[in-house]
Amino acid sequence: MIKLLKEKGWELDRIEGSHHIMIKGKKTLSVPVHGNKDMGKGLLHALMKQGGLK
Repeated sequence: MIKLLKEKGWELDRIEGSHHIMIKGKKTLSVPVHGNKDMGKGLLHALMKQGGLK
């Protein structure tokens, strides 16, 4: 997910615990990273929509 966001122009601003905070202009997006666990379907779709990937 982070790789796809970076390809769309998002940059890693900071890491807070297990969340990577991405920025693009004035928008921010919090991406949870929990090791090798898969992201839930609903969360994945929401992040894709917010990040402009969908």
